[in-house]
Amino acid sequence: MHNPGHRFQAQDRLADGAQYIGGRLTKGTSGRTHAVVNPATGEEVYTYELASTADVDAAVAAARAAFPGWAATTPGERSDALHRFAAVLAERAEEFAQAESLQCGKPLKLTREFDVPGTIDNTAFFAGAARHLQGQSAGEYSGDHTSYVRREPIGVVGSIAPWNYPLQMAAWKILPAVAAGNTIVLKPAELTPLTSLLFAEAATHAGIPDGVINVVTGLGREAGEHLVGHPDVAMTSFTGSTAVGKRVAEIATSTVKRLHLELGGKAPFLVFDDADLEAAVQGAVAGSLINTGQDCTAATRAYVQRPLYDAFVERTAALMAGVRVGDPFAAGTDLGPLISHAQRDRVAGFVDRARGYARVVTGGEAPQGDLKSGAFYAPTLVADAAQDSEIVQAEIFGPVLVVLPFDTDDEGIALANDTPYGLAASAWSRDVYRANRATREIKAGCVWVNDHIPIISEMPHGGYKASGFGKDMSAYSFEEYTQVKHVMFDNTAVARKDWHRTVFGDRP
Repeated sequence: MHNPGHRFQAQDRLADGAQYIGGRLTKGTSGRTHAVVNPATGEEVYTYELASTADVDAAVAAARAAFPGWAATTPGERSDALHRFAAVLAERAEEFAQAESLQCGKPLKLTREFDVPGTIDNTAFFAGAARHLQGQSAGEYSGDHTSYVRREPIGVVGSIAPWNYPLQMAAWKILPAVAAGNTIVLKPAELTPLTSLLFAEAATHAGIPDGVINVVTGLGREAGEHLVGHPDVAMTSFTGSTAVGKRVAEIATSTVKRLHLELGGKAPFLVFDDADLEAAVQGAVAGSLINTGQDCTAATRAYVQRPLYDAFVERTAALMAGVRVGDPFAAGTDLGPLISHAQRDRVAGFVDRARGYARVVTGGEAPQGDLKSGAFYAPTLVADAAQDSEIVQAEIFGPVLVVLPFDTDDEGIALANDTPYGLAASAWSRDVYRANRATREIKAGCVWVNDHIPIISEMPHGGYKASGFGKDMSAYSFEEYTQVKHVMFDNTAVARKDWHRTVFGDRP
């Protein structure tokens, strides 16, 4: 289904191994191998040696050794390095786009137009942000003392990234950390390590010092847990499921390290009866099928006010049925496969169980013919499920949209908030007051109005409730990777000789 040359390009670039430690590629030492599989075909495209806990130790040691020098660089020097990095990424944009498409099954047009340009833009943003590491201005808050606040890097950051957006997640973890003066060890998902390794290698090519960015490619329960619990790791940043996030939090707490969690989502798509129906239908299809639905901010629960409900279901089903599923490297493909056959079967299980209590309007099956060997699943619309049903409450992570009706505005907003998650949402209305109420009352880290899914480097991304805490992107993300120090000066010419009397009283 694809040009085999794409596979060999990645293999040649990463021929020396799949661990990036201290500025060079090395092989893992666990004694076990793992294959990167093209989910569109089932073909193995890259096989590598998994990292052991000893490899994690080596990566942390390299990051720790690089930290004093990198932390001592000026914001301008770090900014210059990241600007060079952005230029290298731009030069190699097509290589990154093809590698990302190959390992994830994303349509090549998506990686070319979204994943790679977004990563380059993020790199340029943090190159600028590096020059704005601000504390607080000096002031006299206590008599003859002057106080000010310093923002300082934390140290070695241990980050774990998911498989759905491996390149962008590597960037979201690495860039704010190193812009603030930290060093980092990243563990990408074992299914999709290629672009994380290429990203680290490109950073070295751009002149970022050895050891500042390290990548270990191992299993979560071995390499990942060891990284989170490592005593020389000062902060953990994790993106993934809420269930695994709870385990990460448990391990991180044992060493009292800084923690940043971006977890699951079940985004509501709230359509009021005065909405532009055609725009809402198009937004629902695009918002639910982005990255084959493997997006924690994807539209998954459409709540449609009853006057528009039947028309919304009919038109959304028709538009979904016209989505072109196929070879990610083909120009006309809209939707690629899921990440694996196991994930495809998991998604199918949700839909098959829903047939007993809801209506599958379109989709609900794996395509046959030329697509049979891949992990494909048809765009699926499910209607008339109960609010407390599994398909409404659980994170499916596939090309499945569930549609439910509501009557009053109060009911719609209550239903939108009625899951444990709170990562993203959207509200669709022509009435600015109605839409503004929804943005206030929906409990989510991002609420779009008359759109769903766009993100920009300048604005934060992160959740409420079981979707975690902390922000990616934006200046808020930059501050996540700093710690605040209060500095206080006594302004008197000679230190107060009676200070001890104030504290301890008169003593012989």
